[in-house]
Amino acid sequence: MTVTSAPPSTDPRPRAGTPAYRRTVIALIAAAVATFAQLWSVQPILPAIASGFGTSAGQAALTVSLATGGLAGFTLVWSGVADRLGRARVIGLSLLLAIVLGTAAPLATELWTLLLLRTLQGAALGGVSAAAVAYLAEEIHPRDAPKATGLYIAGNPLGGMGGRLLAGFAAEHGGWQWGIAANTILGLVALVVFVLVLPRQTKGAPTTRPASTDDTLGMGSRLKAAMTTPGLVPMYAQALLLMGAFMAVYNVLGFRLTDEPFGLSQAVASLLFLSYTAGMLGSGLAGSATLRWGRYGVLTTATILLLVGLGGLFTTSVILLLATLLLLTFAFFCAHATASAWVGSHATTGRAQATAVYTLAYYLGASLFGWLGGVVYDAVGWSGTVALAMTLTVLAGLCALRLRRLPAP
Repeated sequence: MTVTSAPPSTDPRPRAGTPAYRRTVIALIAAAVATFAQLWSVQPILPAIASGFGTSAGQAALTVSLATGGLAGFTLVWSGVADRLGRARVIGLSLLLAIVLGTAAPLATELWTLLLLRTLQGAALGGVSAAAVAYLAEEIHPRDAPKATGLYIAGNPLGGMGGRLLAGFAAEHGGWQWGIAANTILGLVALVVFVLVLPRQTKGAPTTRPASTDDTLGMGSRLKAAMTTPGLVPMYAQALLLMGAFMAVYNVLGFRLTDEPFGLSQAVASLLFLSYTAGMLGSGLAGSATLRWGRYGVLTTATILLLVGLGGLFTTSVILLLATLLLLTFAFFCAHATASAWVGSHATTGRAQATAVYTLAYYLGASLFGWLGGVVYDAVGWSGTVALAMTLTVLAGLCALRLRRLPAP
């Protein structure tokens, strides 16, 4: 017998403004901070890692790409585990494993050891990305889930920015090892917040999550639905291509800022990652903007703004470069929050697997094109990396045309 979800008018799940809603959102933001502070901790200190191990920009960038690749490769595995153990437990377990691995990374004396630990840490962090959006889609009232998802996504740039700044300043005084260690400590603090703040189910109380067809389907059927539901593949393409464009630029940004014509120090260069504040704004506004202009309208506008921002990266002025980074970071996270929430609501069957495939595409783009951006930078310089990012953004816009007339789920 097929069980359908409760209609929004009688749905018992928490609405925006209630204590349960606020605690859930705060806990998930803390999980996002822990995840992305650790995931991106090496990005601003890639020049220090390259210098410490005597390697190139492309090889140093593998410390980012292999971590994101590990995360991408294990999202589907974690989604299956989350279906069995519960999403909240998987998020906590994922963060705990990542913190343990993070404590070992600063002890690496060979590049291959650091790369292995970063790959395993990324794989561990895949549990958060695989479970968080599905958790919000199931535990928050449907009308407020897009807003909650946008706020969770806002935790991504918050953690990414905080982690990058912390790593940059710590590395300036103690080397790349301290840059990683400082973010491991931040991840531990955020994990404690997640555990203490997330609302707990009262023993014996009925779950707030309405039953769904996923409860009666096998993993294969849920994964098939995630790949065949009309509209989902173009959404996955947004994750792959837009994240690829974004990471191609940000992975080599530290090299660009410490090289001529800028010649900034490690600590000063890391300050430009304050542009991630615009990402928090873009993510937070995405949910309310979609209610007014529709998801396709917001996604298309954000993609165009991202393309404009990328075009401004050819400047040699620090002030103009910062303004450009603010624009493209705002646009990227607005697009990401919109597409991510769209997947969570559109995938009525195999939701956890759909969000896992989206996450896989997202970090596959970060891993593949983030690494490729470093290779292109070594070969032809900054202009080539920016041109690569612009090409990926145009391809994402073309794929999004398939979403113009997508019916409501």
